[in-house]
Amino acid sequence: MASLVAVGTVAFDSIETPFAKMDHVIGGAATYITLCASHFVKESGLVSVVGDDFPQSMLDEMTKRGIDQGGLQIKQGEKSFYWSGKYHYDMNSRDTLVTDLNVLATFDPVIPEAYKNCDFLMLGNLAPAVQMRVIEQLNERPKLVVMDTMNFWMDIAWDDLMQVIAKVDVLTINDEEARQMAKEHSLVKAAKKILELGPKYLIIKKGEHGALLFDKTNVFFAPALPLEEVVDPTGAGDTFAGGFIGYLAQTENISFENMKRAIIVGSAMASFTCEKFGPDRLLEITKEEIHERIEQFVQLTEFEIELV
Repeated sequence: MASLVAVGTVAFDSIETPFAKMDHVIGGAATYITLCASHFVKESGLVSVVGDDFPQSMLDEMTKRGIDQGGLQIKQGEKSFYWSGKYHYDMNSRDTLVTDLNVLATFDPVIPEAYKNCDFLMLGNLAPAVQMRVIEQLNERPKLVVMDTMNFWMDIAWDDLMQVIAKVDVLTINDEEARQMAKEHSLVKAAKKILELGPKYLIIKKGEHGALLFDKTNVFFAPALPLEEVVDPTGAGDTFAGGFIGYLAQTENISFENMKRAIIVGSAMASFTCEKFGPDRLLEITKEEIHERIEQFVQLTEFEIELV
């Protein structure tokens, strides 16, 4: 049985930044989530769809890392999902140039029996109706369901989105999306409104400015690590999600206090992703590097003060 299951895209990205350009690198939310989580859990399950153009070498690499592909559909004679984007100079904002759904246009997830009693479920950014079909196929509710979404679904599938949000434990969105969803400029006010929609916890991602974790009574802020050079921020948010849920699955502790630690772990892992194009850094980092990076986060926020 896969205790951690991730659902999302496995895809190709073409990325242009003010400093470099790369065509057809491996990408997709589920790719980053599972590769990141593999540093914390020995086994996980992948639910996605690709065409026969997706490299077998990457699927073999995933298998080596304990990522089971029983839920991965491979469509012969079809192309994988493809996204192309261009980043602005600040590397936070970007323009989408091309979105080719290809196999994703007709994706109907089929959950293997081995995944149906998972303890941790990560719903990557997909159509809310697809996310709901995944939940409906499970035998019982996981210990924790984490969901990512975006403003696109708020614009075209609001009712479906609200139905899924009511069924998850943790919702992750960025600050712009939180303001749009709640119709509030204050993120604190927005968080209160969003938590009334059903989730027990809310993570608001703020890119290079860190992330906020809310429940109905508490709030926690984690900074982002200042990097000397950001090569490619694509996939950083999905890597963050993979680190977050991977750490929670490893520790089997879903308390607010442990989620604070998981936020730091997710932030540390996301910082690695930014250092190279695609998921390359996730494939090469060691446990020692991860521990060192997490310790940098601890030192970033640790201080002593004497009040008089």
